[in-house]
Amino acid sequence: MTTADVYSEPCEQLFLAGGLAGVRRTATQRLDEAGPHADLYCRLAVAHASEDDDDHDTEAERAFRKGLALDADHPGLLAGYAELCLRSDSFEYPGRAAGAVELTRRLEELAPDSAENAQLRAAHRWAARGYWEDLRMSAAEGAVRRQARETQSDEIADALRGQGLREARVRTAEAAGARPDDQRAAVLAVTLETLSGPGNGWLRWVARHRAAVWGVSVAFSALTSLLLRTTGVVDGFGPWGLLWMLPMLLADARLSSVRKESERVALARLEARLSGSEETGTAAGTATTADAGTRRGVRRS
Repeated sequence: MTTADVYSEPCEQLFLAGGLAGVRRTATQRLDEAGPHADLYCRLAVAHASEDDDDHDTEAERAFRKGLALDADHPGLLAGYAELCLRSDSFEYPGRAAGAVELTRRLEELAPDSAENAQLRAAHRWAARGYWEDLRMSAAEGAVRRQARETQSDEIADALRGQGLREARVRTAEAAGARPDDQRAAVLAVTLETLSGPGNGWLRWVARHRAAVWGVSVAFSALTSLLLRTTGVVDGFGPWGLLWMLPMLLADARLSSVRKESERVALARLEARLSGSEETGTAAGTATTADAGTRRGVRRS
């Protein structure tokens, strides 16, 4: 395994876990230690570009250019830079946007059957989307967010089912330790840590019974609106019945906040673990190299 491979692997694990800032820190540190390398510049550039922010896009373009200056035929750099160009505003960044054509052509010539080229073709289809595709994508993103809340509640309920909070925390921590590459297990362990305080008992209860509580809230909301209308208190269906849903909306917002904080903590722990394992691996590699040199010296003598 080359030095670049050793340094790129933690970047890949952090990227898959969603730790873009960690990828940038790790790639920058490794570039300082190991010197310029196209793979590391690719990791750094993609981590910037994935933020979808003007300042990050500028840094991404800078990293893509540095990487291509070292390896003009690097498929990952060509595909990533082309994607960045495709989504750039042609009025604000005309030069960057125009670069997509040449980058795409080069990748088609160099690696037409590669995974990078398949991803770039998908990016071209995305760039050519219309109004209705945008609406469908927005709806899909909303569905993903709702699914994330439901999944979090289901995981908390499963972890707490048939056991106390302390036992659940021990079990989830052991599961996360046994599967260090399973980020969902790590996030669940941190979530139970966060919810373990005495003031979060109501939130744990809501997470365990979220679907049922939502159903009761909706039923009470509809019943309240109907009673207010039939008794003449209001002339139509007013917003008063919706007050029954307010506690659940607040609970969902709190659970979402806990999930984001747990993800941040789990990513920080993953980055620290990878950093520690890299140092161990580097030291072992240095020792192996020194030992091999000693053996060669013994043979020569």
